[in-house]
Amino acid sequence: MTQPTGARAWHESPTLQVLRDVMRAAVDVRHRVGRTARLSEVELSTLEELSRHAIGPAALARHLSVSTAAATGIVDRLSGRGHVEREPDPDDRRRTQLRLTSSGSTEVRGHLQPMFSRLAELDASFAPEELAIVERYLRGALAAIESVAPAASEPSEGGP
Repeated sequence: MTQPTGARAWHESPTLQVLRDVMRAAVDVRHRVGRTARLSEVELSTLEELSRHAIGPAALARHLSVSTAAATGIVDRLSGRGHVEREPDPDDRRRTQLRLTSSGSTEVRGHLQPMFSRLAELDASFAPEELAIVERYLRGALAAIESVAPAASEPSEGGP
């Protein structure tokens, strides 16, 4: 097979092999944690997103790439387990925002804390200049991945 003009030859270096292994392991962890916690992958993704910040239902639907009706069902299931609460948006009380409860936070952390602890120890083992190189590499890897499947844009709740 001939490469397109200007395309670089593909060579899977040891670094790229390890990155591929990391990406595969991340998917595997999500499957295993979801099964252990009796959560679907989309429910786990919802808890992970809400652990970062409270968001509105429409923004959650966009983040998950599902319809607003599907997002409502996901939130209903998580709310029924006590992991998510709906509350008035402090900036616009006509809107609702979703917030992770302490139960939801405990659920996510309980399963992922060993990984978080080891990653924090690993991070602390690098000198600042080494971390800058690692960060540059990871940002470049992220940009390469997103060139194939761009991250969903997150417009405000009120606009496109």
